[in-house]
Amino acid sequence: MKKLSLFILCLLSVHYVFCQQQIPINEKHYLDSLQNILKTSGADSSKANANFLLVDYWKFKDTLKSKAYLLAGKKIAKKDPYSIAVSCFYEGEYYFNWNKARASVAFRKAADALSYFTTKKAYVMRAAAWYNYAIMNIEKEGYSFITKITLEKAIPDAEKSGDSTLVAQYYTRLSTILMNNSQFAKATFYNQKAISLLESAKHDKTSLLFAYLSGVSIYCYENHAEKAKTLLNKANALLKPFPESVNYTLYFYNEVLYFSTIQAFDRALSSINKGIVLAKKYHQNQLYQQFLFRQYDIFGQQKEYRKARQILLDIIKEGTLTASMIDKATIYGEVAKTSAKLNDYKEAYKWLSKYRSVSDSINNDQIKVKVNELETKYRSVQNQHKIASLEVQNKQALLNARNNRLYNLVLGLGCLFLLASLVFVAVIARNKSKLAEQKEINYRQQLSEMEQKQQLKVTKAMLDGEEHERERVARDLHDGLGGMLAGVKIGLSGWTDTRPGASQDKDLHRIIGQLDTSVSELRRIARNMVPETLLDFGLEVALKDLCEFHMRDNLQIAFEAFNIQTNIPIAIQLHIYRIAQELLSNAIKHAQASSIILQCTQDAKVFLITLEDNGIGFDHLREEKSKGMGLKSIRNRVDFFNGQMEILSAEGEGTTINIELNIDATK
Repeated sequence: MKKLSLFILCLLSVHYVFCQQQIPINEKHYLDSLQNILKTSGADSSKANANFLLVDYWKFKDTLKSKAYLLAGKKIAKKDPYSIAVSCFYEGEYYFNWNKARASVAFRKAADALSYFTTKKAYVMRAAAWYNYAIMNIEKEGYSFITKITLEKAIPDAEKSGDSTLVAQYYTRLSTILMNNSQFAKATFYNQKAISLLESAKHDKTSLLFAYLSGVSIYCYENHAEKAKTLLNKANALLKPFPESVNYTLYFYNEVLYFSTIQAFDRALSSINKGIVLAKKYHQNQLYQQFLFRQYDIFGQQKEYRKARQILLDIIKEGTLTASMIDKATIYGEVAKTSAKLNDYKEAYKWLSKYRSVSDSINNDQIKVKVNELETKYRSVQNQHKIASLEVQNKQALLNARNNRLYNLVLGLGCLFLLASLVFVAVIARNKSKLAEQKEINYRQQLSEMEQKQQLKVTKAMLDGEEHERERVARDLHDGLGGMLAGVKIGLSGWTDTRPGASQDKDLHRIIGQLDTSVSELRRIARNMVPETLLDFGLEVALKDLCEFHMRDNLQIAFEAFNIQTNIPIAIQLHIYRIAQELLSNAIKHAQASSIILQCTQDAKVFLITLEDNGIGFDHLREEKSKGMGLKSIRNRVDFFNGQMEILSAEGEGTTINIELNIDATK
């Protein structure tokens, strides 16, 4: 049973290594070829694709470089519908490792956008988009979800592309999924199909390497050491010409599995040490922790339990392998078992209690039984000395006073009755206390909800009042002061007609020109205060018009809209317009930027706004503490929508502002 839990934990983590990134074996040649494409004067589509591939290459090593290549690719791709759809996929790649929610949205958007294209390249990209979308949701949806997506979406699209090596890649991934669910016969079947296709193709050595290593894992679990050794030798032959390949880390991990299977523990520890060095070098933290876990397993089989337990405690402290609830439960259970083997039953009980707490949340009844068993064993050991002492006392009492047996029996029964009464009272008191605490919690929640509703009403009234006042002032300026200025101009023009020679007066013409400028400025102010385009044509057109209005010779503003619906209530559209207007105004006034990107996306009742500029940046923490009205106004409107605002900026590095609005929260 121990071996089963160890392999399941290791294989789950290896699955993530497979699905995240497959670096080509000849890494230097791959990188140089992409850089050469960017340096040549080739087609824009080739340069955009090279930038996007570099987004994927740098997404783990250097996120700043990855983002720079993403922006460069988007800039080139903005005129081509297919490249725009592909850019959504690589936006998901950029967010892959640090923002699963954004990555999930981007991958799903890419899959939907690519459905309009029927080329081989489109099928390749859509298969990858669907698979990565499933990966981003595996913790929420489970393995049945990723299996369904792989079989019904990714593999069919890969087959439509006509690329047998791509189909083989998804067979390899499917075999890993099946292996993690203990379906080893099916896993072997699909892995062998992948190897057969890739060995026939002979040109995709990277995919073949990963298929070999996946097969090693499967055969090691099934205890087919000779078959595992054959595939391990083939993987080594592929890697040998490229001693600096980052894929050596994964190779050494599978080598450890093989040596552990044949119980060559010294050689397994040697491979672990090699893998740890490479994992540190290439910043592969997940694999680094996996090597430590394998080291724990070997120490445990060598009965060096104290070393084994310390490794587990270090893994728990670091936290990578305990991110998953199932893996956390497994590791806690191993700490408890190792402590029990050290006869440290108190520590074993503590960790098994944690193990039970985690297991309760995933409904693991089998683990509950084990916890109770060890708890009983711990209490038995704890009470052993007390029992022995009582036995001595009882023997002495029997020798000294046989006639007091009845008295002792009655006294014991009385104590038991008293103890039962105390327990009963304690249980009742505890239940009453919990009930009172729950009532208090419910009362506070009701108060909090009432306060939030009241605050929402106040904020809505304040914002509505602000818009009404804007409308009134704009109307007064346009109809009142605007009309007066126009009348003054007409009067002056008429006056010159009745005065011979007055039309040649330069000062008079200058005054009339100043009146024209004043009328234009007045109309611009009135237009900003009440966006007529929004009322006439809707939010998307109004935002596009706003961006075009602010563009200058030295300032380019790109506007991107995705799925903005026309049925949003006009009041909500106006608030969203004001937020975008304030963001643009701040960027133009303070950022000194030459390029601004405004992106608006609607996903059902969630509205996302992203503004990026290449300006001078700022310390947003210091800015928010100042008395400036710009960010405060935006914050008020975001809070009104029960939304969130994220500012990513530093002095000299540009600014990115991400806003998420719940447009259903104001109802």
